[in-house]
Amino acid sequence: MRFTIFQDSRQGDRDGNEDRVGYSYSRDVLLLTVADGMGGHEKGEVAAEIAVGEITRRFQHEARNRLRKPADFLVSAIQSAHRAIVSHAVEHNLLECPRTTCVACIVQGGSAYWAHAGDSRLYVLRDGALVAATQDHSKVQQMIDSGEITAEAAARHPDRNKIFSCLGGVVPPQIAVSKEFPLQSGDSILLSTDGFWAQIPGNILGNMLRKQTLVEVMPGLLTEAHRRAKGESDNLSVVAMTWENQDDARIADTQSMDEEEFESSANTTELLGGEIPEEDVTDADIERAISEIQDAIRKVPR
Repeated sequence: MRFTIFQDSRQGDRDGNEDRVGYSYSRDVLLLTVADGMGGHEKGEVAAEIAVGEITRRFQHEARNRLRKPADFLVSAIQSAHRAIVSHAVEHNLLECPRTTCVACIVQGGSAYWAHAGDSRLYVLRDGALVAATQDHSKVQQMIDSGEITAEAAARHPDRNKIFSCLGGVVPPQIAVSKEFPLQSGDSILLSTDGFWAQIPGNILGNMLRKQTLVEVMPGLLTEAHRRAKGESDNLSVVAMTWENQDDARIADTQSMDEEEFESSANTTELLGGEIPEEDVTDADIERAISEIQDAIRKVPR
């Protein structure tokens, strides 16, 4: 497999970071995971940490070669993470079980498979367009689906943060699973928490990726998302990959599982940048802001 990967997690304007992100891969299989600990419940960061850790543990145990049924693996691993969170709460005599959203993706054999519970999202972007996305397990998504409100109104709805599926809840999570999605060279898959996707629409993200790589554009977009929240930013976390031309000799093969790489991010240093507009932001406004951010980064002494 050949791919480019980007990962970052930032605290935003919260007192701590309850998001967790991770990726792991063997020669033939890649796992991407994002979990957003639910701040309305105790120890959301613990639930997110357990979720990413348990899914990755299962992956590293079962995916040394290829997964026989990637979609079934994702459902089983997410259910296992839910049980691990509940077990942690029982073992530590917690009055309330920690909770987290979760989205996970497997890339294998030139195709992607994903599953999620809650409102952490996955986007697939191709040639500047959003070609696939998860649907939030949220009250406002149900209202959008029924035609009660528009997607634009949902972004301002007072119930936009109310979700009906999560890991660690009283009932097992409702898990949505994708069909097999064949990838093309240049496709990008992005998993993120709502601190990021609520501020940066998928179509704008796709447009930016037509002109720059993930590694080039994502740091500035994370900074832009933070600033657009105007002092009320949630934690912002992203893990994303671009599927490369598998015949391109310039891209090195991924490592074998014996040299596997897995990261779990917490707070990271924020990048410098310019001002952002106060009103609705157009594609041109965001591109201008990203350019200013990148100029500022280049000027920072190394």
